[in-house]
Amino acid sequence: MKILANDGISQTGIDALTANGFEVITVNVAQEQLVDYINTNEIVALLVRSATTARKELVDQCPGLKLIGRGGVGMDNIDVEYAKSKGLHVINTPAASSASVAELVFAHLYGGVRFLFDSNRSMPLEGETNFKGLKKAYAKGVELRGKTLGVIGFGRIGQEVARIGLGIGMNVIAADKFIDKATISVSLFSGNSVSEEIETQDLDTVLSNADFISLHVPAQKEYVIDEAAFSKMKKGAALVNAARGGVVDEVALVAALDSGQLSFAALDTFENEPKPEIKLLMHDKISLTPHIGAATLEAQDRIGEELASQISALLK
Repeated sequence: MKILANDGISQTGIDALTANGFEVITVNVAQEQLVDYINTNEIVALLVRSATTARKELVDQCPGLKLIGRGGVGMDNIDVEYAKSKGLHVINTPAASSASVAELVFAHLYGGVRFLFDSNRSMPLEGETNFKGLKKAYAKGVELRGKTLGVIGFGRIGQEVARIGLGIGMNVIAADKFIDKATISVSLFSGNSVSEEIETQDLDTVLSNADFISLHVPAQKEYVIDEAAFSKMKKGAALVNAARGGVVDEVALVAALDSGQLSFAALDTFENEPKPEIKLLMHDKISLTPHIGAATLEAQDRIGEELASQISALLK
């Protein structure tokens, strides 16, 4: 049986699938040619990440397809319920990338409070001629320790973000419509651990009390953070979106940065991927990454292994 990993899969995943008798194809097929390729090559399973979509039309036109797998958490690029109604298995890997996304959040936070995202732009241009000026410009950093981190969306990734926050001495508060509380265990390298129970609060409370806000919600029809939400935040707060594009009103975000309502923002996801708005890309208060939350070697190995395990169980 042939599997098309159209957005790639780790060698660990390939090896596990091959050992179970599957043929894994990793060629990247253009979206408009995908249906023909699947049918011509008798593909039984399509694996995607965020680049490839699997909509109703693809499901209808690929009768030999038995499974669609998403290497990651969000499944908004797949018509999940429709595919299931047609008898297809639809799977994802909700736990595999949590640690990688959470670490990226803190990479952005640490970079933000010490102006690294801007310093790394300025030093190559002015470091030789304006060293003292840049030193003065970036001399008002703050520490994360002792500050309040607001986590919006308290599922697996949100809880992993909370775990790191607790570990570095932050006060962590959270909002979630479906989770009332969670016990967060912080594991030490020694093997020991400490635990903290966090009860979720309403969104407005988190917005108004957090120094830093990190979003971990699925794609939605309306903005989670809009102009009204920005107005409820502490003046000088910061926002990180490593969740999905479209959950933040990017026009309102730029306005909040320009007015000083926000001190900085960090974006790993964008409304218009893969062509983010130029105002975001050029803004001197935004730390930027190109949707790489799950893009670590360790996460990709875990994703590949988890996909292989599920596929083998479902299709063998």
